[in-house]
Amino acid sequence: MNKFRHRISQKSYLLLFIFFVPVSIISQNLYFPPTTDNTWDTISPQSLNYCQNKIDSLFNYLEENNTKAFILLKDGKIVLEKYFGNHTQNSLWQWASAGKTITSFMTGIAQQENYLSITDKSSDYLGTAWTNCTTVQEEAITIRHQLTMTSGLDDGVEDNFCTLDSCLIYKADAGTRWAYHNAPYTLLDQIIENATGMTLNQYTTQKLKTPTGMTGSFAQVDYNNVFFSNARSMARFGLLILNKGNWNGNQIMTDTIYFNLQTTTPK
Repeated sequence: MNKFRHRISQKSYLLLFIFFVPVSIISQNLYFPPTTDNTWDTISPQSLNYCQNKIDSLFNYLEENNTKAFILLKDGKIVLEKYFGNHTQNSLWQWASAGKTITSFMTGIAQQENYLSITDKSSDYLGTAWTNCTTVQEEAITIRHQLTMTSGLDDGVEDNFCTLDSCLIYKADAGTRWAYHNAPYTLLDQIIENATGMTLNQYTTQKLKTPTGMTGSFAQVDYNNVFFSNARSMARFGLLILNKGNWNGNQIMTDTIYFNLQTTTPK
């Protein structure tokens, strides 16, 4: 493939999962599947008074729209789990832009462990001249600007996935303009690696996947680092975020300020 593209309007959905639980739920009320095997407790839709004909209609709708997998959880237990076409419980699929949530989470873990601060200049970890900007313009860009897509770099270049310095051109002062720009966000992966001394996959495995039982890994697709996993791993990550970074009593994300910034929509 020459270019990796993901658009919300496309009817080739990633992996769809829904958590049917109150947002105020606390960890004692949540079920967490074991981290060492693939068993996962279930709860019947009948016990929740779901109408079977509505479930059938939902599955038909999902299949018509090229959905790969669908998982519905109630209090952490599986209510519905359905795979379509040739996709199975063990099939891997791309998270596409949803993988940015893992990058964001791992940046927070790296800050939590004092490898970096999101207020640091990006050039502290990417080196000088990682962009095509002037030195003053470049040094104004911080890790937080990359996380919030306010780097000021031009997203209107021919290929805004391109992470080469020649593609990273000044458009506005950092922090003054928002634009959905993949390249600066992708470079957060390199910042994590340079800060921790580990590859992105090694650090993610150690700090996220092993404690939660997730599987999957990042793979390079053109300029992008794309996370591939099965649907249940995606559901595990959602369950972790739902419980504010705590997996069955293990507080993986202890930086509550960062977590709240990560999960709160800016006003």
